[in-house]
Amino acid sequence: MTLPVVAIVGRPNVGKSTLFNRLVGQHKAAVHDRPGVTRDRMYEEAEALGKRYICLDTGGLEPRPETPLLEKMRLQTLVAVEEADVIVFVVDAQLGFTPADAEIANELRRVKTPVILAVNKVDGQRHDDLVADFWQLGLEDLFPISGAHGRGIYELVEKVLSFMPDAPDHWVDEVDSPIPEEQMIDPEDLEGDEIKGGTVDEIRIAVLGRPNIGKSTLVNKLIGEERHVVHDMPGTTMDPIDSAIEIDGQRFLLVDTAGLRRKSKIDDQLERFISLRSIKAIERCHVCLLMIDATEGVTTQDARLAQLIIDRGRALIVLINKWDLTKDDEDIHSQGVEEALLAQLPHAVWASHLFISAKTGKGVNRIMPMVLKSFTEFDKRVPSSRLNRFLEQALIGHSPPQKHNHPVRIYYCTQARVRPPTFVFFSNTPEGILPPYKRYLSNRLRETFGFDGTPLKLHFRKRRKSGEEKE
Repeated sequence: MTLPVVAIVGRPNVGKSTLFNRLVGQHKAAVHDRPGVTRDRMYEEAEALGKRYICLDTGGLEPRPETPLLEKMRLQTLVAVEEADVIVFVVDAQLGFTPADAEIANELRRVKTPVILAVNKVDGQRHDDLVADFWQLGLEDLFPISGAHGRGIYELVEKVLSFMPDAPDHWVDEVDSPIPEEQMIDPEDLEGDEIKGGTVDEIRIAVLGRPNIGKSTLVNKLIGEERHVVHDMPGTTMDPIDSAIEIDGQRFLLVDTAGLRRKSKIDDQLERFISLRSIKAIERCHVCLLMIDATEGVTTQDARLAQLIIDRGRALIVLINKWDLTKDDEDIHSQGVEEALLAQLPHAVWASHLFISAKTGKGVNRIMPMVLKSFTEFDKRVPSSRLNRFLEQALIGHSPPQKHNHPVRIYYCTQARVRPPTFVFFSNTPEGILPPYKRYLSNRLRETFGFDGTPLKLHFRKRRKSGEEKE
């Protein structure tokens, strides 16, 4: 049995995302007083009174959309209505009854799904009189609530749950259900997971890049459905959106993020918040797909995004998108792009790259095998015996420079963590091991053991003498 779905629908800026955050118990959806902040469907698991369900946030449902973007948002919401087992129709008490609300109510009455009317922004008794006008919508179940302050939420949830069956002993989540709570890892923990030496239930993938690079188009192509709004206006995706797929028994979670621009370009308070959310998406994923525009080449911002991914210790694959648009341009060719990658991303020479067209699908079928390979390297553990044989050969090839005429020795090394692979080298003078020698060891590690597509972390510690207490 699958988890029931509760869809939150209504016009833009009536407080749907605020209610969504209240129901799921965390700030998953971006909230702002600007209409149209939510544009895609967002799924998240919630639990109340012993029952679990999927809460589904939607973009604004405009009965008569006046722009192509509003039309796409409307279509996304209608898909959510079709998926839902219960619909929560949200209206704005302080704005009052509008003809658009009546049109939406009429549209929702055509489906056989139960519809509950939530009159939002009733923040106190002084607003109770604002509710009466909404009875004319003809919906039997009406609840005055305040998503921001929690007023009336218990009664609303109780009514929502009354339309759901009692929870069985074991739920079987659908493939496109959101990430389970037990797999939600704190960003601090993701700084480096303890060595596990095995596969995970779900490989999390963040799709990153500058605005209007084709991130949502790529995710739609990978999951095989139009779940994410695609539009040629930059900034269409505002929230990181989770989409799950399964390939040959392995689950993957794709996180479509908002486009990241330079800080100097982010003058808008809302976009600053969204950029922060994209960074947090990196921190909870294993592999990052960095999309670069083939028609523009590698930019300084692309290099900064790559550094951001590396600093947070994530596996990286570079996707050169819109390759189909370069076929008639004699100045753009694969060798030139590869040279630009080496010049602009010298800190990520270990990252795999792929030329694709998210729009036509060219090369897209090769992405997930590359993700699986990169994750395997990201999760790789090397036994200490092999590491110390490697270290012996590396020291023979090039010994550390002396410090103040005293020899710098490295005695042994061990792998402390995976995700990313993290190595600890024990030395008599760790401060004497300078960056060039660290790069030498990192390069030799890659030559010997692979680690394609993943950053490496190297730490140097002073070896304690026999009987010496740990500092």
